[in-house]
Amino acid sequence: MGRLAHGSAGLLALALLASCSGSETGTTGTAGPAGTASGTAAGGAGKPVAAATVVVNPLNKSENIPTDHTVVVAAQSGTLKSVSIQGGKAGQLPGVLSADGTSWRSTRIAKPGTTYTITTVAAGADGKTAETTSTFSTVKADKFFDLETVTPNKYDTGLTVGVGMPVMITFDRPITDRVAVERNLTIRSSKPVEGAWHWFDDRHVDFRPVKYWPAHTNVRLEAHLAGVRGAEGVYGKRDFAYNFKIGREQITKGSTNVHMLTVRRDGKKIRTMPMSAGQGGAWKYYTTSGVHLAMSREPVTVMTSPGIGPGSPGYYQLTVYNTVRISNSGEYIHSAPWSVGSQGYSNVSHGCVNVSPDNAAWFIKNTLIGDPIIITGSPRPLEPTNGWGHWQESWKEWLKWSSLKAAPTTHFH
Repeated sequence: MGRLAHGSAGLLALALLASCSGSETGTTGTAGPAGTASGTAAGGAGKPVAAATVVVNPLNKSENIPTDHTVVVAAQSGTLKSVSIQGGKAGQLPGVLSADGTSWRSTRIAKPGTTYTITTVAAGADGKTAETTSTFSTVKADKFFDLETVTPNKYDTGLTVGVGMPVMITFDRPITDRVAVERNLTIRSSKPVEGAWHWFDDRHVDFRPVKYWPAHTNVRLEAHLAGVRGAEGVYGKRDFAYNFKIGREQITKGSTNVHMLTVRRDGKKIRTMPMSAGQGGAWKYYTTSGVHLAMSREPVTVMTSPGIGPGSPGYYQLTVYNTVRISNSGEYIHSAPWSVGSQGYSNVSHGCVNVSPDNAAWFIKNTLIGDPIIITGSPRPLEPTNGWGHWQESWKEWLKWSSLKAAPTTHFH
């Protein structure tokens, strides 16, 4: 998913052809080559031989350079031997040298409010080397944004998750420059998938593949956000990376009409569990239909009636055991010894999926966070924003809220 910031053939051509005399909007600097050297051919009666000439963009002493500006160094004659860009406490700005040694470009975003020193060494046809030095300063930041939460994670989900698991990021400030942020979010995987990021609002962006992750896939999130412009005067505080793993493929399907849950692991049926779903009547008492994901595993959960307080008709408060949460509207698959007689035959719950104590104990033990749990038969659909209802959106709908659209993941061992 990630892309190098603003690197292009057009920019390289600008550096090669125009940067000696050009200037950049919003910047100041001294025009001209960053350095030259001269020489004569041995025994050549003063006949000139091409000396090393280097051109650098941004120009020397330029100021207020955007952090995502690609630094380009070009040898107009001769070849580059080394290029170093140092930013003091901000560290070094890395880059790549072209195969023929005539050009170099930066591959990472610069830090805001930083003065960088560019040191180049080039060799000319005369055999001599020339060292040049120039500087530029980046635009200053008024504020910084950071990652507030990233899911999956070690503490809430564990680092081995189900095949339906999205990557979910919450930022601590609103993001208005979604393109700049999204193109610096990279998903790598050991098995290639096509996927895309999806903005739910200006602080939440999530990634999911077109189809479920392949089982036993290693995944790495890389957020190269240090210095990235997130909004006017707001820049990324740091980079972030972490790894997680997709486990075996386990998909549970159930019908509110058939009153049965069937669990398949890697395509093989491993358990069938009688169930009782929401009794309906009031809309809130229907179990939602759709592709749910296991969101949490809770040994003990205290459930209260939605929208009804103590002393009011219909109020309840129950302590239930071995619960697996499947939405944000209070739906769980859980142990319900009081409804065992109805499980497999009728729907009597307030919206949860009731199973027997033995089945609930097995299910919580054998479920990974992110496992798909598909419920059908109810007139009430699961909303895409109800918990992790990401798979409720078609791929076409998902891409409507992506700034960069779909792309294959890059390889990760």
